[in-house]
Amino acid sequence: APGHAKHHLVWLDEESGGKLNRAYYLSTAPEFFPVIVKALREAELNYDEDVDVRCIIEKPFGVDLESARELQRVVEHVFREQQVYRIDHYLGKETVQNVMAFRFANFMFEPVWNRNYIDHIQITAAEDIGIGSRAGYYDASGALRDLVQNHMLQLLTLVCMEPPASFEADKVRDEKVKVLESITPPTPEEVRRDTVRAQYTSGVEGGEEVHGYLDEDGVPEDSRTETYAALRLEVHNWRWAGVPIFLRTGKRLTRKVTEIAVQLKPVPHLAFQSHGSVGVQPNQLVLTMQPNEGVSLSLGAKIPGSSMRIRPVNMEFLYGSAFMSQSPEAYERLILDAMRGEATLFTRDDEVIAQWSIIDPILKAWAADDMPLHTYPSGSAGPEAADELIAPRRWRGL
Repeated sequence: APGHAKHHLVWLDEESGGKLNRAYYLSTAPEFFPVIVKALREAELNYDEDVDVRCIIEKPFGVDLESARELQRVVEHVFREQQVYRIDHYLGKETVQNVMAFRFANFMFEPVWNRNYIDHIQITAAEDIGIGSRAGYYDASGALRDLVQNHMLQLLTLVCMEPPASFEADKVRDEKVKVLESITPPTPEEVRRDTVRAQYTSGVEGGEEVHGYLDEDGVPEDSRTETYAALRLEVHNWRWAGVPIFLRTGKRLTRKVTEIAVQLKPVPHLAFQSHGSVGVQPNQLVLTMQPNEGVSLSLGAKIPGSSMRIRPVNMEFLYGSAFMSQSPEAYERLILDAMRGEATLFTRDDEVIAQWSIIDPILKAWAADDMPLHTYPSGSAGPEAADELIAPRRWRGL
């Protein structure tokens, strides 16, 4: 009851010898977010003139653009935006934050970080597991809502954002929003051309025979939910115009890996013979978030011998080898930040709406069902249609 809750907080303040900041953590089913937020206002627990009051909201923040806007309307009637912390555990990972550090603390990369030197970017979030016991959630969600709308678009913003004036929360988030607003929401024709959806079938994963998605417990036998999504996006601004950005995510793929691969353009003139060697390959910079966090850069090097033959070699930095101290768990870092009032790694309201503005047209076009739902065997690298999407380029091997 409202009175009881308020009385309990007064008691806690008295026990501690002074008023404490409050943080309400909504780690519940998403349908209860608006219910709890409204109840906090009714109980007059949403503001206190003496201490900070914050509300931490788990994802998903809406299931489409309309529901995200509706939830935002409820939240903004109860809390000011600076009180709201939308938590995305991906942004708490050290290696995700390292994308910003890597770009802006090293002068050697920023001069080539643009359309003049970069051919394309691939962002991959592959999992080798199925849906387990999450059929109830997953079948209503699908890969696009589960990973692309939030985590993968956030990775894209970190790769493509302009250097912020400072690493203060709103300065960083201003730059991320600019990237998202530079991605034009796709038309139905563009969705057909630039997206692929697929579902895993039975196959072999880790040496064991595994079920297809439709045979998983709790999944309707006629489900059209995608377990794999691939899309081609473009950031229409001065730095990135004309550079295709390919995203792919899926369950029951060859292995678990989350990475960003930035491929530079080929050198303009090849004076080297490639007979008997792989030859000169474009440089590729790969930032890996999991499982082996680090950065690798492929370089062309001469093969020992009398002729000028070239093959790629890797320069590699591994987080685990360079830093002996254990990184904090993503949630530990984020909850501590929320308690400190540090909002840099939390998603702002305009970011959420901009993310949904990109994904919503794809969801609508897929729901209209005039697009094929491809299949791929468990343990594979995904559907053939995804190879056609990226052609004449090729996906990095999983």
